Order: sequence, then C-alpha cells, then structure tokens
Amino acid sequence: MTVTTIPGASSVTAGELISTNPATGQEVGRVRVATAEDVKDAVSRAREAAAWWAGLGFRERKRRLLKWRKAITGRIGELSVLINQEGGKPLEEAVLEVVVSVDHIAWAARHARKTLGWRRVGGSLMQPEYAGYLEYQPYGVVGVIGPWNFPIFTPMGSIAYALAAGNAVVFKPSEYTPAIGQFYVDLFQQIVPEHPVLQIVHGMGDVGAALCRSGVDKVSFTGSPATGKKVMAACAETLTPVVIEGGGKDAVLVLEDADLDAAAEAVAWGANFNAGQACVGIERAYVHERVYDKFVSKLVEETKRIDIDSQIGPITMPGQRDLIKRHIDEALTNGATALLGGPDAVRGAYVRPTILVGVPEDSTTVQEETFGPTLTVAKVSGVEEAVRLANGTQYGLGSAVFSRSQGFEVARQLRTGMTSINSLFSFAVLPTLPFGGVGNSGFGRIHGEDGLREFARVKAIAKRRLPSVPALLTFRRTKSGMKLAERAVKFLHG
Repeated sequence: MTVTTIPGASSVTAGELISTNPATGQEVGRVRVATAEDVKDAVSRAREAAAWWAGLGFRERKRRLLKWRKAITGRIGELSVLINQEGGKPLEEAVLEVVVSVDHIAWAARHARKTLGWRRVGGSLMQPEYAGYLEYQPYGVVGVIGPWNFPIFTPMGSIAYALAAGNAVVFKPSEYTPAIGQFYVDLFQQIVPEHPVLQIVHGMGDVGAALCRSGVDKVSFTGSPATGKKVMAACAETLTPVVIEGGGKDAVLVLEDADLDAAAEAVAWGANFNAGQACVGIERAYVHERVYDKFVSKLVEETKRIDIDSQIGPITMPGQRDLIKRHIDEALTNGATALLGGPDAVRGAYVRPTILVGVPEDSTTVQEETFGPTLTVAKVSGVEEAVRLANGTQYGLGSAVFSRSQGFEVARQLRTGMTSINSLFSFAVLPTLPFGGVGNSGFGRIHGEDGLREFARVKAIAKRRLPSVPALLTFRRTKSGMKLAERAVKFLHG
C-alpha cells in the first residue's frame, strides 16, 4: 500500500485522498484520486458537454445557474459546517463566504447576455461601407485550479463566470478541501444531469499539472506565485491561455483625517479573519505620524477582543505555521517590537494575532506574503511616503485607504488591482468589480464584466453594406481613387 502524507492535513492512501480537520486531525472526507488518464477523459467528456451547454443559449444557462444558486443557498448551513470542519474557518466566516459566492453566481448568470452577446459596433469615417459586429464566444473547456483558504468563493469566481459564458469546466480543488468542492459540484450535476458540464478531479499537484496539459482551452489558477509560474510553464507547451492569481501583501493606509475607530475595527478584522489566510488580507499598515499613536492604541485594544477559537480558527496548512513563525522571529531579530503576539504566537494549530512595529521595510516579513494573523505597522510622514512604501513590494493585489477627504486621490496611486476606501475586502464582495492583481499577484480578472470576458474569446465580424467609393481593398483600385483617399485622410486626420 502506497501512502503519501501531508502532515496533519490530508493524505493519499490506496488511491483515495483523505482530508482532515486542521484543528483536530479527524477525518472529514475521502475522495478518489484522479490519474492523468482520468483527467484526460474528463476533458474529453467536457468537450462534448461544452457544445451542448453553449447551444442552450444565455437564457437557459441563466435559468439553470440560478437554480444551482438556489440549491446552494438552501443548504448553506450544511455547506458552512463542512467549510468549518475541513478548512478550519470559523462558522460565521464560512457562512459569509457562501453568501458572497451565491451572489456572484446570480450576477454572472444575469449579466452574461448583456456583456457577451451579439451587438453592432461603430464603423469608420474613412470606410463607411463596412459595418462592424462583435460577440464573445466561449472557449470550450476551462480548467479551474482552486485554493483551500476560500474553497467556494475563489473557485466560483472562475467556475460561475466560465459557465455563464457558455464553457464546460473541469475543476481541481485543493487537496486540503476536496469534500467542499465535491459538495457544490454534486449539486450542480443534480441541476444539470444531461451532460458533464461541470466535473471535478481530485489529487495533489500532479493532478493540477495534468489538467494544464490535458487540452483544456484555458486555465484559471489561484495559489502562490511559485506554483503560478509552474502552471504558466505547463500551459505554455500548448499555448493555453491562463488567469493567474498569485497572492498578495496587501497594505492599508491610515491618513491624518481618517476615522480612527472605524479604521482600527476594520484593520483588526482584515488582518486576522480566517487566521490571516487570505490573499487580500491586510499584512501591512502605514499610518500618518500625527495619528499613529492613537491608531495603534485603538488597534491593539480592538485586536485583544478577538476570540481565537471562534473568530480566527486554526492554520490550515501545517507548513504555513513554520513560515509564520520564521517571519515573526526574523522581524524581532531585526529590531522590531511585538505589541501583541510575538515569538510564542504559534501554538500548535493556532497562531495568536501578532502586531509588529519597527520592522525594516526590506525584511522578508514586510516583503513576502506571510498568510497568517500578523500585521506590521509603520509610521509615515505623509501621503507620498505611505504610497511609496505601500507600492514597495513585488505584489499588487488589494489595498485600502482610510481618509475622509483623500480616498480616491490616494487609491488611484496604489499599484494594485483593487482598493477599498474606508473599508476592507469590499471590492471582492461587489460582483460588478473585477478581481485580480499586478506583479507577483498575477494577471487576468475574475468577477464583473471583465471576469465574464475573461472566459470568452472575442469574435469580430465586418460586413459590407454599401459599395466602396473609392474601392481600396482590391488590386483594381484606381489612381483617382487613391488620390481621393489621400485627400480624405488629410481632411480627417491631418
């Protein structure tokens, strides 16, 4: 019997992937591990299903997707408990994740036709005899590789939008949360039993690699930048386009005119919800020197109120606990001070909230994603310094600004894909806004109209509607016609 183990999290035994509760080690679920041939077969089945699904049209796909949304909503309690047990996420946060996810399903279903449907576009004054038309056609089969920290919300940003655009989907969930993915995929298959429009394949990284090389028409990946590069390399072999979301090192700017009570409450949550295991969680704070002491005092008091068991939860990946400890220890070694937490913050599966001040900006603690309930806080002299430091990492996913008067001005200067003003995480819960980053945070977008277009290819059509005077797109063009064209272009553009 072959046994592959991820200590304390999940294991593959005799062809089965067994997931466990990260806090207790108790088994939560087990699923069959897919082989490379299984993945290939799934994509082959999806190819036929995609043609049928696209043929249903926007209205019928909308009806079925809304029915799926309703089915998930009807079992929100059961799914939230499963998220809590398999991923360790506190129950209230699990409920919130499902709530936001079904809202995205509904938005994608209801807006796909308007965003992607056939329409006429403007022509040209130089050649008015041609009319232009545009539509967005489905790729065919989309492969989605999902993370464990938001096991329904993050994959759904790809799955729901790809389905609404008319694609079939083959989904590889994280090996840490396979039962959650299986739960909502099974619900979809009950709603759409005719063809395997949405399939799921389970396993470790090799299954994700097999999906990249399986002949899918596009891949959407969420994970670390290092793994994202491997996904890109595998997809490059067949020129398969990719969407990459590679994590973040999100910063919040607290300016002189900020509401400090609101900022402290928001940052305490944004740095610690889901045990800090969020790509758009806040890991850095830059605070104007005139309000620094007051803000830090309020932040510490707000953070002290957090209940670790019920509001934060355990660290899902055992190896992540070591990385969090390394970042904390390095900061302290380099002269930082822990206002909360510190060297003994990591205790078994749990990490106590840690607030660090005086951390050098060039340290790993500031420059690399920690993915835990830690926060570095730095004092700045003004907006210019705050923006410069916030933009000073290789990441560029989310960010936030707290200010009564300068929010938009500062938000537009931040080198990130998304920014919240006087709030945190709000850009992710608005289905109308695209979600994605720059730099090591990746490229491409999910959510919103851009998210729908991400999973469709552009089809442009030009149709002659009048005779050409003069005729230019021919070898029979005349000298007088060319002179007329020259005069026209000088008149219009000279």
